[in-house]
Amino acid sequence: MKPSLHTSLSPALLPLYDVSSSIVVIIDVLRATSTIATALYNGARCVIPVDSVAKCIEIGRQIEGITAGERDGKIAEGLEHGNSPFEYPREFIEGKTLVLTTTNGTKLLHMALEKGAQRVITGAFSNLDAVCAYLSKQQQSVVLGCSAWKDRVNIEDTLCAGAIIHRLESAFEINCDSSKIAHTLYQDAKKDLFGFMRKQNASHYHRLSGYGLEEDIRYCLTPNVAGVLPVYNEGKLTSDLTIS
Repeated sequence: MKPSLHTSLSPALLPLYDVSSSIVVIIDVLRATSTIATALYNGARCVIPVDSVAKCIEIGRQIEGITAGERDGKIAEGLEHGNSPFEYPREFIEGKTLVLTTTNGTKLLHMALEKGAQRVITGAFSNLDAVCAYLSKQQQSVVLGCSAWKDRVNIEDTLCAGAIIHRLESAFEINCDSSKIAHTLYQDAKKDLFGFMRKQNASHYHRLSGYGLEEDIRYCLTPNVAGVLPVYNEGKLTSDLTIS
């Protein structure tokens, strides 16, 4: 029998899925999981995802890490850096630890852990092939967890789930309407993801472009610019592929 694949289009829907026997893929295209992949690709020692600004500051002080994150798309007060992948080039991040908190993505990651997820990885367009290769090799059930926006379904995370499904549909049993919706949306958008987001005036496109972050959006919708697989283990995300 093929393993199953389901898609949770919002953190509010995650309790409906059995994550205890699944690999959970945290998807937050704009921008947490894109930034995580980029930081690790550029040589960060690890990324520590936390669910509050206060904890981010506390851990950053303890380990002399880089404290970073956002709330509502802007750098959170008290943190050194934001959630843009362009803030973490190799010459800055290599060999360092990034402590990261975001509005949606890191919150969903901790929710999945609290619900007993068997394994947690993070995915985005930026590391699409690495995610798909890993899931195909593991042959375990998968839940694609879209971080959405404050529990409201968003287009970009749904598109990324659809892109994963498009590549893996033959390897999994998919009896899940959310997955079919995601795949259908991706089929409509795949030729020009940025153009699709702009044409639809997607909420997060509208929000970030209003902050002058159109370059971030274009980068985060570009496949395989940061080909690593972030895997969560003992409080950290690393690109260690030795975890079986």
